[in-house]
Amino acid sequence: MIATTTFALAFSLAMDAFAAALGKGAALRRPSMGHALTVGAVFGGFQMVMPLIGFALGLAFADIVAAVDHWIAFVLLSVVGGRMVWEAWKGGDDTEEGAAGMALTLSALFMAGFATSVDALAIGVPLAFFDEPILATALIIGLVTFGLSTIGVLLGRAVGPLLGRWSVGIGGAGLVLLGSKILVQHLAA
Repeated sequence: MIATTTFALAFSLAMDAFAAALGKGAALRRPSMGHALTVGAVFGGFQMVMPLIGFALGLAFADIVAAVDHWIAFVLLSVVGGRMVWEAWKGGDDTEEGAAGMALTLSALFMAGFATSVDALAIGVPLAFFDEPILATALIIGLVTFGLSTIGVLLGRAVGPLLGRWSVGIGGAGLVLLGSKILVQHLAA
């Protein structure tokens, strides 16, 4: 994957975490840099590890699905991205809205980190079918998520309720477009 595609994938995957971070920031009375860095580290860590797990699962089944890998990538990216777009469109309650002054607990943060990174697990599976530097890709995904989540917490108090669900929709649309690009490139080859 070229660098721009890797960064596009990273930004698309980070949108769920960014939206959740906006919600976390909106729920905290005065989000501090410590809060922002903690949320960023947890969300970024999950987003970095999950594609590695998906990649390992993809490798285990690579011989079986090598002939249809482009279709698998397209379907997984489209389903995950489509779900994100649908949630943004219907105005789901993925962004956590709570009373100002809500505490930032590690258990809730880990649950949110896991929930926002399940799509990264699904993305790791098709990466096993291509000659991709998975460690570099996972690191970029983790770092982009860390940065956007940290910023999201700090912005959350002011703009979380306004932009939270739309950032998820933009990320989902990016995943659908990425899946379509993979399919078109493979069919054209």
